[in-house]
Amino acid sequence: MKVVKSLLLGTAAGLIAVGGAQAADLPVKAKAVEYVKICSLYGAGYYYIPGTDTCIKLGGYVRAEVALNAGGNYSAQYNGVFAATNRLNNYYSMRAREDLNIDTRTATEYGVVRTYFDAVFTWTTGNYGGTGSATGATQYSGTIGLNAAGTGLTGSGGGSINGTDGNISGGALGVYYAFIQFAGFTMGKAVSQFDAPWINYPGNNFDQLVGGSGTTNGVAQFTYTADFGQGVTAAFSAQDQTQVYQTSLWNTAGMSTTGVLGGAYGSNDIGGSRSPDLVAMVRVDQAWGLFQASVAAHDNHVAYYGASEVTGHPEDKWGWAVQLALGIKNIPTGAGDVINISGVYTEGASRYNFQELAATSYSMFGSSNAAYQSIGFAGVSDAVFAPGGQLELTKTYGFRGAYTHNWSPYWNTALYGAWAAVNYSGTAKGLICGSAAFATLTGTCNPDFNIGQVGVITRWTPVKNLTFSADFTYSHLDQKYSGAITTAALTGVAKPAATYELKDQDTYSLLLRAQRNW
Repeated sequence: MKVVKSLLLGTAAGLIAVGGAQAADLPVKAKAVEYVKICSLYGAGYYYIPGTDTCIKLGGYVRAEVALNAGGNYSAQYNGVFAATNRLNNYYSMRAREDLNIDTRTATEYGVVRTYFDAVFTWTTGNYGGTGSATGATQYSGTIGLNAAGTGLTGSGGGSINGTDGNISGGALGVYYAFIQFAGFTMGKAVSQFDAPWINYPGNNFDQLVGGSGTTNGVAQFTYTADFGQGVTAAFSAQDQTQVYQTSLWNTAGMSTTGVLGGAYGSNDIGGSRSPDLVAMVRVDQAWGLFQASVAAHDNHVAYYGASEVTGHPEDKWGWAVQLALGIKNIPTGAGDVINISGVYTEGASRYNFQELAATSYSMFGSSNAAYQSIGFAGVSDAVFAPGGQLELTKTYGFRGAYTHNWSPYWNTALYGAWAAVNYSGTAKGLICGSAAFATLTGTCNPDFNIGQVGVITRWTPVKNLTFSADFTYSHLDQKYSGAITTAALTGVAKPAATYELKDQDTYSLLLRAQRNW
């Protein structure tokens, strides 16, 4: 019996041990998968980042376009080989672009914390320019690097870039916006508070519209915006002036005839940054549309009169700009129709009229019955000076606007236009026209000029977020010179040493674009 009892107890203990081992091997219930949840706090398209209370939205577009009779970017033939009217200028330019933006928002006890990032990847047709070689050799120029505007850095041939012969691709990465918003503050790279809500585009796709400010590619800033309710807001901003809000501070001692005909009245002598531009804005949004008034102060800071610091320098002078913008919607001509207009005046702050994508130098060739060819040239500056003298601030004024009509939910057309004037002081004109650069001029010397632009664009949206457009722009350069000027060879545009008649010039361009937003 003892043997049987021992066997029974041993068997039971063994079964218990085996059962315990099997129980330990049973699968544990997995933690529930945390699926992405819709965030409805900030509108459509936002989702919670798993494991957080932060909402995120991804967006962007893909664009393909061809510009006829235009520059590498969708710009008019205002200067360089694009305006040479010879075998160097492109008849067309092609571009493909991908835009990616990331928007995040988190609700906190102090309000919503928002971050926004927008980058573009772009490929653009390059162009060939003259080298002055006796054999007619040319070199290729395209976008190869990284910059804030998304247009890349310009390179040339001759084995100077990565050991190649200059036949480089036209690819570039650009950062448009990167900013943080919190408790009314905007910190980072964003659209200027001076800009009208439509930035450079009251109704157009054309990039070089004059007549107002426009930071399509953003500007670094520190801004506070106050919301007073009833659609009234105001903002005060300190924004980086470097590059985006500077044109030229010309030292007329550096003038040359070839430089003048390229639209430059001397050496550009901008010094290091001393102060950001100071901007104030007030805006009213109502059911009928909006009204905005903006002012800006801009410090003009020159380096030196000569090659070193011992040559001295002129004192800084502050420039300023003021802009009024008006948008009218719900007009009787049709649902969704809108009129956008703005006007601007600047003194020593010309970029607030000739926005960052607009040309600030003009050198356009045309036909002539009295000389080898005709040329229209002009330049935009913030100020002009000569060694030993002070800054002579440049005055500009202008306007732009558009009327957009919706023919149907799928078709719309916009008529748009712009005009800007540049006026140099009497002292500045004396410095410019008294230079040896104009020694061969027979006629009238006057660097003032006007530029006018008018266009029409039609868009077709067959399905949501897919748009095809055709945008035609005509431009007229109204320069104030007359007579003729003789110059040495202009090698970059393959123009010979000759006498050129001074005349107003006209140009036109057409942009065909397909864009898919997502």
